[in-house]
Amino acid sequence: MQKYTVGESAAGKRAVKGKIIKGIAGFYYVYAAETGICECRAKGAFRNRKQKPLVGDDVEFAVLDEKEHTGNIESILPRRNELIRPAVANVDQALVVFAAAKPQPNYHLLDRFLCMMEYQKLPAVICFNKCDLVSAEEMQKAADIYRPAGYPVLFTSAKQGTGLDDLQRTLAGKTTTVAGPSGVGKSSLVNALIGENRMETGEISQKIERGKQTTRHSQILPLAEDSYIVDTPGFSSLDVPGLEKEGLWKCYPEFIPHEPECRFRTCSHTHEPDCGVKAALERGEISRVRYENYMLIYEEMKSIRRY
Repeated sequence: MQKYTVGESAAGKRAVKGKIIKGIAGFYYVYAAETGICECRAKGAFRNRKQKPLVGDDVEFAVLDEKEHTGNIESILPRRNELIRPAVANVDQALVVFAAAKPQPNYHLLDRFLCMMEYQKLPAVICFNKCDLVSAEEMQKAADIYRPAGYPVLFTSAKQGTGLDDLQRTLAGKTTTVAGPSGVGKSSLVNALIGENRMETGEISQKIERGKQTTRHSQILPLAEDSYIVDTPGFSSLDVPGLEKEGLWKCYPEFIPHEPECRFRTCSHTHEPDCGVKAALERGEISRVRYENYMLIYEEMKSIRRY
């Protein structure tokens, strides 16, 4: 990980710059090369400002007890970005993991994940795990839905090690948040990726005993130099504050080039005549699976707003 500098805090304690790798029940576990993992509390000033430290934050913290590795977070350094779901900071891309089979890929749910990432302006890479359970034709069918929309699509098998080299290249030099529902082999894939770094993550697990047996919290795991995975719990709801049904179409990148062809400036691309998006759909330039999922999500958002 990046080596952070040591100075002196306002309270006269040793001050260190580090990165939050996990946060549980008011405790934040901060990594710095000089100190290792420190268990920290956040100062009350953060609560007063309604500012909450996030996994991925670069912070300045005061070392209170060097032997016990405890400290206080004193400041949060400027964030490159901040995600709402999952709640992490300073990430470069999202790896959205679904199973190719067992369970069958739920494209509606996958599109919900992609909408969340698009709304938060985070590039997404789609990974279908368990590819050893499906045929080449089935893999091509999935790729044909999402590659025309501009998404990189990878196929892996954590069990057999298939596709891991391509995945490693995609993740190299970046901090990547992993998102996806439970049961798709996400943890197995992350374990396969960290490989020789198990010793370091084992050290993290030993220090962070509160979170050792739970998957309800995000945490950062090192892959290689300057490459990190943010392992996150599974979730499925499309709950991003600020995202309204009128802006949903902007979360479908393949819709955007065709929007100027719509007759109406406020076209929802659902029922209006002379709609550029629907015309592109009929020409085969937009996946019917993607469009049908758009309609389902749109109607769901419409119903929620109505009641």
